[in-house]
Amino acid sequence: MADKVEKCRAALQRCPPGHSNRTKSLNDLANSLADRFQQRGVPSDLDEAIELFRAAVLLCPPSHSDRSSALNNLASSLADRFQEQGVPSDLDEAIELHRAALFICPPGHSSRSHTLNNLGTSLCDRFKQRGVASDLDEAIELYRAALLLRPLGHSLRSHTLNNLGTSLCDRFEQRGVSSDLDEAIELHRAALFICPPGHSLRSNSLDSLASSLSDRFQQRGVPSDLDEAIELHRAALLLRPPGHFRRPTSLNNLAVGLYDRFQQRGVPSDLDEAIELHRAALLLRPPGHSDRAMSLNNIGISLYDRFKQWGVPSDLDEAIELHRAALLLRPPGHSDRAMSLNNIGISLYDRFQQQGFPSDLDEAIELHRAALLLRPPGHSLRSASLKNLGNSLFVKFEQRGVPSDLDEAIELHRAALLLRPPGHFNRSSSLIHLATCLADRFQQWGVPSDLDEAIELQRAALLICPPGHFLRSTSLDDLAISLRCRFKQRGIQADLNEAFGLYVQLSYLSHAISRRDLTAAKSWATSAEETNHPSALLAYQTALKFLDQHVTLLSSSPRHFDVVKMATASLAMDAFSCSVRHGALTTAVEMVEQGRAVFWTQLARLRSPLDELSLSGDTGAALEKEFRQLSFGLRSAFDQSNNEQPPRIRQLTMQWNDVVSRIRMQPDFSRFLLPPLFSDLRKAAEEGPVIIVNASRHGCDALIVLSSHDPVHVPLDVTRTEVSELSSEFQSVAEQFGCSDHQLKLVGILRKLWHHVVDPVVQALRVSNVRPGSRIWWCPTAEFTLLPLHAAGPYERERNNLSQIYISSYTPTLATLVRARERVSRNSSTQHFVAIGQANPDRGKELRCVAPELAAISQCLVPIVSSFRSLRDSHATVQDALDALNHNQWLHLACHGMPNRTHPFDSSFAMRDGPLMIKDIIRSNWQNPEFAFLSACHTTVGDEKSPDELIHLAAAMQFSGFRSVIGSMWSVDDDVARQVVSLFYRNLVDGSGRLDCTRAAVALHKAVKSLRKKIPLEQQIVFVHIGV
Repeated sequence: MADKVEKCRAALQRCPPGHSNRTKSLNDLANSLADRFQQRGVPSDLDEAIELFRAAVLLCPPSHSDRSSALNNLASSLADRFQEQGVPSDLDEAIELHRAALFICPPGHSSRSHTLNNLGTSLCDRFKQRGVASDLDEAIELYRAALLLRPLGHSLRSHTLNNLGTSLCDRFEQRGVSSDLDEAIELHRAALFICPPGHSLRSNSLDSLASSLSDRFQQRGVPSDLDEAIELHRAALLLRPPGHFRRPTSLNNLAVGLYDRFQQRGVPSDLDEAIELHRAALLLRPPGHSDRAMSLNNIGISLYDRFKQWGVPSDLDEAIELHRAALLLRPPGHSDRAMSLNNIGISLYDRFQQQGFPSDLDEAIELHRAALLLRPPGHSLRSASLKNLGNSLFVKFEQRGVPSDLDEAIELHRAALLLRPPGHFNRSSSLIHLATCLADRFQQWGVPSDLDEAIELQRAALLICPPGHFLRSTSLDDLAISLRCRFKQRGIQADLNEAFGLYVQLSYLSHAISRRDLTAAKSWATSAEETNHPSALLAYQTALKFLDQHVTLLSSSPRHFDVVKMATASLAMDAFSCSVRHGALTTAVEMVEQGRAVFWTQLARLRSPLDELSLSGDTGAALEKEFRQLSFGLRSAFDQSNNEQPPRIRQLTMQWNDVVSRIRMQPDFSRFLLPPLFSDLRKAAEEGPVIIVNASRHGCDALIVLSSHDPVHVPLDVTRTEVSELSSEFQSVAEQFGCSDHQLKLVGILRKLWHHVVDPVVQALRVSNVRPGSRIWWCPTAEFTLLPLHAAGPYERERNNLSQIYISSYTPTLATLVRARERVSRNSSTQHFVAIGQANPDRGKELRCVAPELAAISQCLVPIVSSFRSLRDSHATVQDALDALNHNQWLHLACHGMPNRTHPFDSSFAMRDGPLMIKDIIRSNWQNPEFAFLSACHTTVGDEKSPDELIHLAAAMQFSGFRSVIGSMWSVDDDVARQVVSLFYRNLVDGSGRLDCTRAAVALHKAVKSLRKKIPLEQQIVFVHIGV
């Protein structure tokens, strides 16, 4: 290419002004420079080409036979420079030059079709910059005229077919007329048909057809359209090997298709490949390349979307930096500057929502203001910019309370609504945004007209959100809240009746549930409790049903724990309290079970049933795959929707409901994804009663679940605030164990627990004929999970404490206990035991009694078990521990326990080379685990803000399959642990000389009883038993 340019330059030097071949030489050199620009993207080549073409035009006055060609050449180069630099005047001049060329190419002229095509292309470019619909309509008519002049057999027919098809796609995106898109696809298929393998334009035709199929997929959600588009893009990429000037375009197009499929089906490899393809495209667009900004933007969007999926902050940070780099390449006047401003603004807004830095929100607002200025009245994206700026200002008002921010947000949302007339697909979200702002202003200033207008807007939104619309529940909730607000202000009973009539409609929703649906149902429950409305119990049942379905869409991954934590809050405990107040005791058990330990329940539910489904035959395996893909696709659609109606949600919802129905038709799967019934849950009490102890803002109660009788209600004379204060007091005392005189404080707390909670339960157990010495299971909720119920007592002479009356165990949920009872070891004839001790971890002080502790276990168990393995010190690494657990059903772990109260999935056991974390444990798939003794500190300590999710080390072991687990509630003295362990294992052996994990609670009870006079009180009660 360089040789060609230099040859043409030399030829021009041989043709000075006045030479008969000077025009041809100017054109030749300009064309060679334009070609080199297309290949290398160096702007100076294009600038020089334009100046040469201008000189050629001056040598071709009106009536010159080559004038139309010269005008076309100059116009095309100006259009190319516009594509690179985005200067509007270049494009305007190109259009005028093409019009001038067309004027001197009347019907019958050999260059007419060429000029029609070029003018159409430039008008399309201007439409994309400024959004003026008439430009696009004119372009389409010009392409149609050009196509008539290029019949079958014409060398450029495929080129015009592609251009017309692409323009119709653009018009479809603006106006949504399906026939435009269908015609575009047929035109692109026709173009591909006349570009067989080997044709120079085949890769272009493959690309164009693929793009229009992708558009149709976005509209109608038919998977085959997307699959075909991806295969066409792959075929185009193969025709553009390294070095081909359009290779980066193909890399980009394939990446976009794969990302769309990732959103629909959730196959991680699609997203990973999309990001790598975008990165590869960027490498081929170095600084100075005309498309570099586009690649920076595309990687930024992909990383932003991955952040929306997985919540990894580094993805969002990198996305922001990439969008900033793209903005630098789109200076004032560039056609895509508004897009980059908007992308950075949205990303900064999200980072503010995640991390709370005020500067991010302030910058987002300024960027949205700048984007709005570049989208003047008439621009197709003006309403989106108005909405984004309005939302950011509304959040700023909520943060800082400046009234002018709220007033401006209202005016912006009014302007956006005017641009979304009846029939516009985003009208409902604009109605909702404006109404929300007005309702907030009413709360601030109490102007009745604001509330009345909000209600009318919410009524209008509800009318265009029919049953099945993904914003239906939000519309119902918003209108109900406003009507309740007006009832409080004016006392009109009809407003309150209408509000609850709207809420009851939520119970009829059957589609897969987004966070909006769950939020609306919780709002109903709160409203019903505040007004003592009879629909309260139905509200809680609906909210828990929605919670169940919402969580089902999430993958069982720690990254979704924050979503679960936010969704659950106190819902289950309040539902339990409401059921008890209504006398519906079995319903209370079902509902508290449904709304607690949601993460673990989901993990267990999606592990075993889906595994069983995939192993049940070809039909089951296909259903399992379809269910996983649709769940991921639906979650993606909900996460990305941001109150704008995503085109695929309705279809994905129908498909998801359909696959769940088909799974329930399979043998043994009739209750797939349905919560357990009381008739199943009461099996937890087959070996002894289970006592649910509940703390709710509406009251505290205990419910004793018995295997053969109805539950027994025990009212508790304590409030949740008092329980919370007692829990805080206990945590403060527990931090001082071993350091100061805390005995009196501890006894005082245990006496309060006895008086307010445990003694009333013991009296009810006695009335229910539960004999002293029996085993009982505690299932505490809320702050009760942080208190040692098993250690409560009067602590007075001649009066028994709880441990002298019953043998206590704990269970996080009833279903967990049922599963543990049902899961009998398949290889009960062999017992393989591993003892892991780490006295010198990567971090933490030395534990001097670990070696004697493991030696005592070995002495007791080596003669009994099938195999005994001991891992100590340098052999007790993270990987060695995980490997050992794959081959042994019985575990003893002596080491430091490292709780993390704010990031519970990072809680860990300290190994030689680093932490063995909860997230490592739950990724494992151990075979038939039986029993684990966690001789470490704080193994039952979880997330301080969501105790009911029970994310701690002991729970992780239990939910990973261990039927019986012993853990600790606070710090364990090293020597005490050795003494307890030595006595414990002697008592764990049954009459036949074998280990029996169902004896663990009794064995612990006996071991502690033997040491009662030798060790301090807090060490007597530190260990707890969980499970069978």
